[in-house]
Amino acid sequence: MNYSLPRQPDFAAVEAAAPAYTDRQNQILAQIGTLGLGWSNDESIFVYVLMVLLDTDDVSAAIVFSTLNTTRARIDLIRRLATVKITDPSVALGLTRLIKRFDACTSIRNEYNHCVYSLNDRGEITHTQAMRVQEHKGALSIGVVKAMDDERLKEIAETNKQLKKLNRDLWAFLPLLKQHIGERPRYRAE
Repeated sequence: MNYSLPRQPDFAAVEAAAPAYTDRQNQILAQIGTLGLGWSNDESIFVYVLMVLLDTDDVSAAIVFSTLNTTRARIDLIRRLATVKITDPSVALGLTRLIKRFDACTSIRNEYNHCVYSLNDRGEITHTQAMRVQEHKGALSIGVVKAMDDERLKEIAETNKQLKKLNRDLWAFLPLLKQHIGERPRYRAE
């Protein structure tokens, strides 16, 4: 066989040492947890964007939303519907900007949701390794390994601030979108 498994951690030693390092660990886990919560809440608001674009009730919009199994597919549907439903360039631009901000946060969220966390012998998270296959000069490997340092914690904290602001901006956008869609003439097939 041409492969080797990673070294199995000494779980007993890690668990014995971990209590002494809980402050940093809790700081990291709190930031990652906040990232997941903020991102999830923001993604969920797009159900209401979809509700307005489809001119339907929230349950029907949620059914359509959850039938699509990826965030990318959900946002793509919203973009396509917006193209045919939104005629005011300022409203269209507003939605485009909100989606771009969400996409940027999604990239950071995905980085921390789709990785392996490396722990040292004290149980501290020291690195992440992306679980994305990459090709470099014809060779395939599992994704980039990055240190879990103060700079990355600042990046997560900043993304959490952006998600919080995005949440408020999405809520503020919904009435504008509803008003615009409500003002559009309705065409019905005969």
